[in-house]
Amino acid sequence: MQCARCGCNLETNQVNHFEGKDVCEDCCFELMNPPKTCDPLAVHSTLTIRKELGQNGTEGLTDLQKQIYNIVAEKRTIKREELIAELSLTPEEMERQFAVLRHCELLRAFKEGKTVYITKFST
Repeated sequence: MQCARCGCNLETNQVNHFEGKDVCEDCCFELMNPPKTCDPLAVHSTLTIRKELGQNGTEGLTDLQKQIYNIVAEKRTIKREELIAELSLTPEEMERQFAVLRHCELLRAFKEGKTVYITKFST
């Protein structure tokens, strides 16, 4: 059996049912708990923890998060879709990574018409 969302192979005991679909545990978790970029409590918690750890800038981020930040910093503003394409990410993976960067107040997004742009939090 395969996950209806990501296509990974599943054993019978690994199948989760979500809205009529058979999905893996990771996909089920993501569907039930999508990343929330605009979450004041997450921002406060993240900033407090980073301050306690003495982290500034990209310290404490994953390599992918640093790569996303550096691309945006270099280009100043980039369309969300262009960033996804440049890094060969799925939209879901981009949302997960962007949520962390937004909670750290490193990056932010804004919309012009139907286009979403990503830029540094403070320019």
